Amino acid sequence: MTSTVPALGTRTAEGSALQAVLLDMDGTLVDTEGFWWDVEVEVFAALGHTLDESWRHVVVGGPMTRSAGFLIEATGAAVSLAELSVLLNDGFESRIGRTLPLMPGAARLLAELHEQAVPTALVSASHRRIIDRVLSVLGPHHFALSIAGDEVSRTKPYPDPYLLAAAGLGADPARCAVVEDTTTGVAAAEAAGCRVVAVPSVAPIAPASGRTVVTSLEEVDLAFLRGLMTEMP
Repeated sequence: MTSTVPALGTRTAEGSALQAVLLDMDGTLVDTEGFWWDVEVEVFAALGHTLDESWRHVVVGGPMTRSAGFLIEATGAAVSLAELSVLLNDGFESRIGRTLPLMPGAARLLAELHEQAVPTALVSASHRRIIDRVLSVLGPHHFALSIAGDEVSRTKPYPDPYLLAAAGLGADPARCAVVEDTTTGVAAAEAAGCRVVAVPSVAPIAPASGRTVVTSLEEVDLAFLRGLMTEMP
């Protein structure tokens, strides 16, 4: 999904250096990281395998090829990566069809960014079929574009999705604020040169240079995101 976006250099407010906001989806805007794990547990149970709870931190936040591949290798399940991807997407899509809870503060933040005409993109490692279902709940009008994990040759933790999103919005990656919930997503955003707000969902994320860690999206608003740029040249 794309629409007309501002050219590079557009400012969302007088004196603001923030050019765009790039948002992760699962665990950041929608409370679904647990959904993925539950589906993985159910699918592997049907295949005759039990997943170790410690593996949850290994598979969270990454592309399906990585997480599914890890689980196949860890369990020795007789299923191909392609077959497992279909089973996981089917299970997840069924689950979000029943309920799709938003993270606290997500609706307010999206509304504020939209009202203030801040160029905003959804950047996820989930596949397009899943993103489109979630967008129908979040409101597609909140995003100028969205990037899916199966639409890039290298998804998170590589910087490609965030570089593509910034380019699509006509923004300098260094002038983009990214909101992420996992170390995988944070690594991708930082490799792209973006300023990062981490809102950990499953595993802790330590503060670092160019990275701000908060406990909830309720701490994040447009003024907060603009403030991330104040120390930049």
